[in-house]
Amino acid sequence: MTTASSADAPIVAHGVTKDYGEGAGIHELDLVVPPGTILGVVGPSGAGKTTTIRILTGAVDPDKGKVQVLGEDPRRFRRATRERIGYMPQLFTLYPDLTAEENVDFVASLFGMLWRRRRRRVKEVLEFTQLTEAKHRRAANLSGGMQRRLELACALVHEPDLFFLDEPTAGIDPILRQSVWEELHRLKGTGRTLLVTTQYLTEAEECDQVALITEGRLVAMAPPSQLRREALGGDLIEVETKAPFDPESLVGRPHILRVETRGLRSFWAAVDDGAQMLPVIDDLVAEAGGEVVAAREIQPSFDEVFAALVRRERGSSAADEAGAAADAAAARREAA
Repeated sequence: MTTASSADAPIVAHGVTKDYGEGAGIHELDLVVPPGTILGVVGPSGAGKTTTIRILTGAVDPDKGKVQVLGEDPRRFRRATRERIGYMPQLFTLYPDLTAEENVDFVASLFGMLWRRRRRRVKEVLEFTQLTEAKHRRAANLSGGMQRRLELACALVHEPDLFFLDEPTAGIDPILRQSVWEELHRLKGTGRTLLVTTQYLTEAEECDQVALITEGRLVAMAPPSQLRREALGGDLIEVETKAPFDPESLVGRPHILRVETRGLRSFWAAVDDGAQMLPVIDDLVAEAGGEVVAAREIQPSFDEVFAALVRRERGSSAADEAGAAADAAAARREAA
């Protein structure tokens, strides 16, 4: 499943599979990430997000499929290409005996940053991640949240072109989480490309494109607004009526795509254009014998969007399996 041309895309993956057995891993993954964008890879724990990043960074070889990152196979990155990549792993991997400042400075030195620029960037990223006061503390003595911030500081210090951030906001407070996203948007504004994994579905709103993954499979990939429409069948209007009302009477009316009862006196209507339909929904309900008390366009949470897309995916899989079983049964009858 791809949403953009592969030309000049910093990340391209086609049919990538890494099977660890019993459904673990990723299966037939397609990704094309345009330059200068934030792709959010969203899904529950164990969905395959970290495996995806490890394949894209060359840490793990896929069983099959093709991967190109910055125009190269990650298994054969040149040194100059690796220096254009920033990576924040999910687990703490820095040097516990070095201080926070020494860790960041050491990473910066690995990328060949000269002393003057290195000193400036170490100070900047420590301030951004709110580690300035703890810069002389050994990494082993930092809290889990501070260690995550230190990992982020090390990933940002050399200002790479492409970032892989594996759950960068896990274990940090909501205020700093928002600051992290502000920094990620700033980086995008300078032309950087970012792939960010997260378990927080609300963070999907921060991304230009969202890839929803469950059980190692890509359920959908699109901008957040488009995913909402795909999941819910259009823009959504919530309607409250004066008396019990059956919204099924609206099915088939112009621009009404789908209805869903939410209570005796409330329902959702999926419509082509919410702004256009909101002023006329009263008339449609009145023509069907009801009376509207209140109506408003709503934006369901991404938890609801994700759940709807997963249900749709599983429903399609079940239908495919049922169809295959029916075809096989028919073939057996003909053979008999």
